[in-house]
Amino acid sequence: MTFPATDGITDRLQALFAYDASSPLIFSSGLFLFLFAGFLLVYSAFRRAPMARIVYVIAFSLYFYYKSSGIYFLLLVFAAASDFLIARGIYRARFRWTKRWLVVLSVAVNLGMLGYFKYTNFLIDISNQLFGQGFLQFQNIFLPVGISFFVFQSMSYTIDIYRGQLKPLSNWLDYLFYLSFFPQLVAGPIVRARDFIPQIRQNPVVVTREMFGTGVFLILTGLFKKAIISDYISLNFVDRIFDEPLLYSGFECLMGIYGYALQIYCDFSGYSDMAIGIALLLGFRFPKNFDAPYKSATITEFWRRWHISLSTWLRDYLYISLGGNRKGRIRTYGNLLLTMLLGGLWHGAAVRFILWGGLHGAALALHKLWMALVPGAKATGAQMHWWSR
Repeated sequence: MTFPATDGITDRLQALFAYDASSPLIFSSGLFLFLFAGFLLVYSAFRRAPMARIVYVIAFSLYFYYKSSGIYFLLLVFAAASDFLIARGIYRARFRWTKRWLVVLSVAVNLGMLGYFKYTNFLIDISNQLFGQGFLQFQNIFLPVGISFFVFQSMSYTIDIYRGQLKPLSNWLDYLFYLSFFPQLVAGPIVRARDFIPQIRQNPVVVTREMFGTGVFLILTGLFKKAIISDYISLNFVDRIFDEPLLYSGFECLMGIYGYALQIYCDFSGYSDMAIGIALLLGFRFPKNFDAPYKSATITEFWRRWHISLSTWLRDYLYISLGGNRKGRIRTYGNLLLTMLLGGLWHGAAVRFILWGGLHGAALALHKLWMALVPGAKATGAQMHWWSR
């Protein structure tokens, strides 16, 4: 004998805990806000118990990632285990060449995961276009949510240890906590190990009135940006114009372009605001990820204000590793172009993202050339006279 009411509760619980590919868990959903409220109640009981708190947050973070990407949460666990062991090997290695090969192994494992899941379909599509349809069989490989972010975070950890800027963690759970921490897991910001790890075992967890107020404000403004501004203008204005531009006037198409600029800013920065705000309510501080980028006077200033955690990561781990501005002017321009090309490819597996990255790299190089040739040319608007902006 079955009871309809009981069956209904069972179905709801199953839907709550099971992965649904058509409805991934995101910050702006009612389900997440409900779950987070319950999470906070239990979390507060562990403010003076670091180990219990770490295990509890890891469990919730893995559940959150499971609700976003299903069984691929095991990929996150693998990345945490792999780089934890490699980092300890780098630190203990006696010879420089051993350290170098271990950090190469870390980069290869991380980029191998990223390349397989994010770019295999793209490469198959290009091959079929070049050599004819059917040259390679299309795979339609699933892209785990946030893989670009946790791969970059994990690489920064092993590279910093290789450079002698960080000591490896002795407890794997601490590293899994760092890599899986749910506020920044699926959409950033990209949090550096040297900034976050010292906060993990704070005892007790302290959330000041300033942190609480700022956190609530950021969550509310992030929700407003993401759910109201970005989603609304996307569905009701921008998407319609981009789908059928010939149905609209030139002015309406221009407004659609400006609307898209507003949409992507509110989408990215809104999610980052919520992530930073949620972390503050848990007693953790993340770096600012957006700083009014559309106020920028130059392309250089724009990339100091837009997706700051990504632009600084590309600068510190790619641009500087390529030689930065230490190898002469031509090499500097080439490094900028290559860095932004790869940055564009990081954003998405499509030719348009590569072109977008190339355009930004060329613009950065041209602006650096402009500053070298024109006396008084500045990098940011704050350094300029008001009339020259």
